[in-house]
Amino acid sequence: MFKQNVFQGGQLAIGSWITLAHPAVAEIMANAGFDWLAVDLEHSVITIREAEELIRIIDLCGVVPLVRLTSNTPDLIKRVMDAGSHGVIVPMINSAEDAVRAVEAVKYPPLGNRGVGLARAQKYGADFDSYKEWQKKSPIIIAQIEHIDAVANFRSIMSVDGIDGFIIGPYDLSSSMGIPGEFEHQDFLEVMLNINTTAAEINAIGGVHIIEPDEQKLEDRISQGYRFIAYSLDIRMLDSLCRSAVNKVKRIRS
Repeated sequence: MFKQNVFQGGQLAIGSWITLAHPAVAEIMANAGFDWLAVDLEHSVITIREAEELIRIIDLCGVVPLVRLTSNTPDLIKRVMDAGSHGVIVPMINSAEDAVRAVEAVKYPPLGNRGVGLARAQKYGADFDSYKEWQKKSPIIIAQIEHIDAVANFRSIMSVDGIDGFIIGPYDLSSSMGIPGEFEHQDFLEVMLNINTTAAEINAIGGVHIIEPDEQKLEDRISQGYRFIAYSLDIRMLDSLCRSAVNKVKRIRS
């Protein structure tokens, strides 16, 4: 608890996504050696109570726990931060105002407007003063860039104090352009180039999610300069390994 922000300094941070609520999943993935793990509340059925348990396990394993929020909602941000999350990944940040709202929800006054409570993050009240100092600079706040409006406002979003980096949501971004899932479409490629070029100009920490567990793609994204990389997710790694083994057996049998 009270770890420093792993993204300060721009070092490479490799993590993954958790969508299954069983605590063993979080423990196995944390012990695998990821730098961070994100509990996904946007596209899973994980409850806030289950999220607290996953956050606890990830943290106790020495890995940075993050939460991908359902939405940019101060009430939800307050609850996951009090549960001990070290930061949030915020969907649909489309403007600087959206980014400011997320940062303010993470931090106590006078830096923000988060209500003060005593829970796991504050060691149930036993170490509130240390947490109060930690939350001034160390929480991780990642903006999801997943709408064409966000691309237009990218510079101003990343200029907001407290935003540590961004991660692209390719499906929603392409959908907002009227070309859902068409990642080789020229318009989409141009938008991605625009984002990456601007990020390099302003030295923004860029994030990307590699959905399928592909080690070559991981190497490629690192070489392209991404520093916040989500490597696959629990269900895709499980499915991919199972299918690979079964298909190999089927080939042997035939």
